[in-house]
Formats: sequence, structure tokens, C-alpha cells
Amino acid sequence: MMQNVHLAPETDEDDLYSGYNDYNPTYDTEELENDTAFQQAVRTSHGRRPPITAKIPSTAVTRPVATGYGSKTSLASSMGGRPVTGVIQDGVTRPMTAVRAAGFTKAALRGSAFDPLGQSRGPAPPLEAKNEDSPEEKIRQLEKKVNELVEESCIANSCGDLKLALEKAKDAGRKERVLVRQREQVTSPENINLDLTYSVLFNLASQYSANEMYAEALNTYQVIVKNKMFTNAGRLKVNMGNIYLKQRNYSKAIKFYRMALDQIPSVHKEMRIKIMQNIGVTFIKTGQYSDAINSFEHIMSTAPNLKAGFNLILSYFAVGDREKMKKAFQKLIAVPLEIDEDDKYISPSDDPHTNLVIEAIKNDHLRQMERERKAMAEKYIMTAAKLIAPVIETSFAVGYDWCVEVVKASQYIELANDLEINKAITYLRQKDFNQAVETLKMFEKKDSRVKSAAATNLSFLYYLENEFAQASSYADLAVSSDRYNPSALTNKGNTVFANGDYEKAAEFYKEALRNDSSCTEALYNIGLTYKKLNRLDEALDCFLKLHAILRNSAQVLYQIANVYLM
Repeated sequence: MMQNVHLAPETDEDDLYSGYNDYNPTYDTEELENDTAFQQAVRTSHGRRPPITAKIPSTAVTRPVATGYGSKTSLASSMGGRPVTGVIQDGVTRPMTAVRAAGFTKAALRGSAFDPLGQSRGPAPPLEAKNEDSPEEKIRQLEKKVNELVEESCIANSCGDLKLALEKAKDAGRKERVLVRQREQVTSPENINLDLTYSVLFNLASQYSANEMYAEALNTYQVIVKNKMFTNAGRLKVNMGNIYLKQRNYSKAIKFYRMALDQIPSVHKEMRIKIMQNIGVTFIKTGQYSDAINSFEHIMSTAPNLKAGFNLILSYFAVGDREKMKKAFQKLIAVPLEIDEDDKYISPSDDPHTNLVIEAIKNDHLRQMERERKAMAEKYIMTAAKLIAPVIETSFAVGYDWCVEVVKASQYIELANDLEINKAITYLRQKDFNQAVETLKMFEKKDSRVKSAAATNLSFLYYLENEFAQASSYADLAVSSDRYNPSALTNKGNTVFANGDYEKAAEFYKEALRNDSSCTEALYNIGLTYKKLNRLDEALDCFLKLHAILRNSAQVLYQIANVYLM
């Protein structure tokens, strides 16, 4: 209850300001803190202003209040005798109900420290120790061990250690069976971890297959396939079909491929295409070309790809259908590569950031995959063209011309020149040197890569005809067009060798070997050069290296024997 406070009567503002100059106060502001009546008035005035919401220690020093007389005081009041908001009485504050729901509580004692995390209560009690002897804990630890063994088996397989991978897979299988028995004793059969059982059996079958233990692999796959509790296990019949294909049991391979195809829904289009491709390849191996054609035709009409297109050409070649070979070749050419153009990796500006990004991606893993895909496509197209060119028209030259025109109208324009060079090489195989020379001379004004290949072959032809001047001229053209062409350097060395300059010839052969260490022609020729220079130890070393590469070459064996004789 508020007490009555006796204060001096208030003065009107007009009177206060008008008598300011003559008014001399008699209050002693220095002793207000010791004035009992004044302090009582301050304490009993609590509640006349909005209540505070936080407790401040009563010993806190408030901001000094400036008086009208130039002095300062720590008085917690203002003119008129009203208290400053925030003054605390002896531990009595308004309860902090606004934050009670968050878990905060009012401090029990006056001036207690702020501790929202409850650190003053000391550390939490220690966790209850696990009972490692309980059946549930034993099952949990055994399940963890089985998972670790499966992972170790997969890692060993990826590292090429197939025997260790199989041992780990067997160990996982043994421990998984113990785990199942323990679960059956503790819980109901419905709580058995089927995913773990499936992964253990599947890994075991895969490791058997990798180690060429096909009978064991088939038995393990059968255990999975026959268990109706494993959903989608029927798809593993693809793996069984692959094993039968390796065993050359083609009828069973086709049977299991078709059974797997029936298990896979139509929404999984890519998987169905791959299985149909396996079926088509198996038909080719059995000589059932018409069935293979049906499979590959369906693939090329649904989701065309390079392998299916090439196999379709092989099937039509086997049955001798010229027109279908042409159509299949056009379908193969039209298969989209789905790779970026080379222009993407050329910087369009001098921006250093852009150049840095292009430099980073121009040879990354994705770019390497694109190169491999393009190289594979070019290999399929070149092989198919060389296969069908001699049979689709009245002569191989006309057939090559047709293939070249088709390629020129496609995304593989640069392959047209390679096909022309192959046409010239076919003339060489048929001993038609004049036609070969005419074909190769067409490339003298082409780009450097094609020009180098054509000039190399022309140098080779003129060298065989003992026209060393022409051979040297075309060898120079080939080397100038592509300094890193080992065949061009070898031919240049041959022309120098024919003129008796053995030291210079050896330099060209060495440069060819530096560009391509597998160039056996350069290695053989440098051995002959060392013989001419009477450097027999170096000659023998060259021929022995060549013998390690060409084990059954009569020429190499003769040269080794001849050097020993010398």
C-alpha cells in the first residue's frame, strides 16, 4: 500500500521562470542519499510509472541527472520527485511471465548471474553403459560386421584382388546366416533384414562370376531368384544370361534374357534396350541373322545407338542385302553423338576468368569421355564403310565413293578424307599403283593432317619404285605438314639411308621413336643403320628390343644371328 509523502507545494511554471534569477534554493543536494525522508519517498513512489521487466542489482550506479544549478548527482529521480524507470527495490520485481514458456525461471536470489544454459547445475550425469552381453546388442554388432565385410569385398574387387574379394564375400555369407539364426531366436521372422540378405547373396554371386566360378554363381543367383520375398529379383536373370553367354550356351542365354525382359516394366526403357541388344548379339553368334536384324531394327527405331547400328550393318552384310546395308549405314551416320563441339573450348574473349575456366574444362574427365565417344563412333563408321564398300556397288571404288558422299553430308565431314586414303590403300593391296598415286595426289592441297598422311604413302610408293628423289620430296612434304608423324620421319630416314648418309638417317629414326616408341619400322631400320656404321652392340640391342615385341619375326631373328656372326 502506498504511503502519503509530504512534499513542498508545486510551483507554476510561470512563477518558477519569473523568479529564477532571485530564487536561491536551500536544498542540500550532496546529502540527499542520507536523507531518510527523501529516500522513503523514492521507495514508496514505485508503481506510478510502467513497471520494469528486468531485474537490475540495486547496487548499480545510474546515469547522473543534470540539475538546473550546474551540479550532478547520482540521484535516481527527475525534477518533480518522480523516480527513474529501472530502479529496483530490495529484490522485489515484476515476475517475468513473458519468457516462462521458454523454460527460463526467475532468479531465487537478488543479484544472481544470468545462466540460460543451466551451466551452474554442473555436468550432466554419465550415459548409461551399454550392455554388450544383451542379445540385441550382439545382433547389432554382428550386422555391422556383415556390412563391413560386404564393403571390403567390393573394394577388393575394384582394386583387382578377385580372390580376396571372394573370401570376404564368403565370410559375409557365413556371418549373415549366423545373424539370421540369432534373429529368429530373439524376434519374429518378420523382423529379418531382407535387404542385408539380398546384398550378401548378390555380392557373393558377383564375386563367383568374377572369379569364373560360373556354376557357383548360377546356384547363388538361383537362390535369390527363387525367393519370393526379394522384390524385383527376376531382373538378375540378365546376369545369369550373361554367364550362359560366356559359357557359349547361347540357347539358355537367350531364354534368360527374354525372361528378364518380361520382368522389367516398359518405363525402364534403357534397361530393356540393353537386354534386347544382348539378345541380338547372341542371335549373331548362333547365325540367326534374321532374328538379330529384328532386334537391332527395333532398337534403331526406338533408341538408336552406335553399337546397335554397327551390329545391324553386320547382320545385313551376313545375309547379303545391299540396299539394307546402305540404309543401315545411313542410320549409323545419323546417330547423335550428344557431345559438345570443339568451338566451346575456344575462348571468345581475353577475359582472364573465362580463359581460366576453359583451360580447366578443356581436358577434364567429361571432355575425355566425349573424345572417347567420338573416337568410337569414327571407328564404327570407318570399319562399316570398309566392310560394305566393296559389296554395295559394282566395284569397291564406286562403293567407296558412295560412302564418302554420305559421310560428307553428315556430322563426320573429316572422315571423308580418311575414307579416300583408305580407298588408295585398297588400290595398293590390289597392286594398282597408278590409281593409288592418283588418289593420293588429290590431297596435296588438303589440310595438314590429311596432306601428311597422303604424302607419307606417296613417299612409300616412290621408294618402292626406287624413285628416291620423288620419295624424298614427298617425305619432306609429309614431315613439314606434321613434324610428329613417325611414319613420315621413317620414310625420310629411308631416303637418306638410300643416299648413304647413315648418321643423318639414324637421327630421323631416333626422332620417329621419340614421337612413337612403338614404331617397329624405325627400330628395325636404326638397327640396320648401326650395322652399316659398325656399331654392332647398339645394333644388337635394337634387334633384341624388337624381338621382344615381334616374337615370331623371321627378319628380326635373322638380323640377330647376323650381328652375332659379325
